[in-house]
Amino acid sequence: MIAQLNKSIAVFLRYRYLLYNLITRDIKVKYRRSVLGIVWSILNPLLMMLVMTAVFSKVFKFNVPNFPVYYLLGSTIWNFFSEATNSAIMSILGASSLIKKVYIPKYIFPIQKVLFAFVNMLFSLIAVVFIFLVTKTPITGTALLLPIPLLYVLFFAMGISMLLSALTVYFRDVLHLYAVILTAWMYFTPIFYPVNALPQMMQNILKINPLYHYVSYVRDILMYNTVPSFSANFICFIWAAVSMVIGFFVFKKLQGKFILYI
Repeated sequence: MIAQLNKSIAVFLRYRYLLYNLITRDIKVKYRRSVLGIVWSILNPLLMMLVMTAVFSKVFKFNVPNFPVYYLLGSTIWNFFSEATNSAIMSILGASSLIKKVYIPKYIFPIQKVLFAFVNMLFSLIAVVFIFLVTKTPITGTALLLPIPLLYVLFFAMGISMLLSALTVYFRDVLHLYAVILTAWMYFTPIFYPVNALPQMMQNILKINPLYHYVSYVRDILMYNTVPSFSANFICFIWAAVSMVIGFFVFKKLQGKFILYI
């Protein structure tokens, strides 16, 4: 097993430049002919924050202290996960012409989509810093822990993306079904509403949602200046690890017949 893992790592490293070129290509394509270009990665979350703040803190009057920061932190994590999985789900089918011509490890394509979304999220963190400064929210030493939850959610998204991209090759209905699941998942994640606004039973159910834990982790270290407990880290790690194991296992099992269905 260790030998197989080392072989997989060696193959991945061999194609790292291809991965880099694919990510760079996606960035250029996304912002081609855009006047502001990559600045939209910063402006978009800011504009959405203004809309959501007006709707939920004024109209629905949710009692969330510092709602702009609360919302922006939650939406940053959610938007990354949503973009990563939505783009990766069609990654194998989208690369069918290339897969048919030359040998490339097929997992490169969903991983590339996830990493591209991750790069976009890193740019959007500039918007988070800006709002922290505008709202005079203090940034303390716990902010140095930010890479930890970002890596957790990165690997969680990567596992889900591998699973979805493999299943979509065989069952195109997965694409439509996941759109519905993703919408329900968004409302099941406390992005724009406070958790304590829900009944206790709903709060307990909410804890089976992995993204609840990732969003809470980021808010704890950035908004509430607290260091997450060992149990919080363990839960986040387990979700990421299980996602990766299942995603890569299913992908490896199914990839042998991709060529027959793409």
